[in-house]
Amino acid sequence: MTPQDFFSLLQPLTAELQGRALDGSLQEWLNDEHGPSSPVNSTYQTLKAACEIGVIEGWLCQREAGGLKYGRVFKPDAGLYGFSVDVVDMTDMAGPHHVHPTGEIDLIMPQDVGACFDGHPAGWLVYPPGSAHPPTVTGGRALVLYLLPEGRIEFAR
Repeated sequence: MTPQDFFSLLQPLTAELQGRALDGSLQEWLNDEHGPSSPVNSTYQTLKAACEIGVIEGWLCQREAGGLKYGRVFKPDAGLYGFSVDVVDMTDMAGPHHVHPTGEIDLIMPQDVGACFDGHPAGWLVYPPGSAHPPTVTGGRALVLYLLPEGRIEFAR
């Protein structure tokens, strides 16, 4: 697995996401079509395995601050239909409060049984444009992949 392989894995998914409203119906669709209960070779299982390999190999989550491991894998890219891609590795902690000017699509990948991100177990979580939160993992360790339209995120000062 290389960063370019990872990019190639994300392209079909981001193609399906382009132009869709970031709302509850998108979250439901993602979980139905690409969630953890889809077939073994599902998007969820494939991306989870790729993220786990990337963390082990050290090309994902290359930075660390206050126990939060993180990193922007790809800046907004036309090949990813304008999405940027970030991955974080968190264990029982809250990250920095931020706003999603254009929304945020999260893939939650628990590494410990019972780990949740913002109260949600394994699967997809969609935040609409203008929403905000301190990203929080409880119940153990989780990896979270963030797709940000136009790469837009605003951290509180």
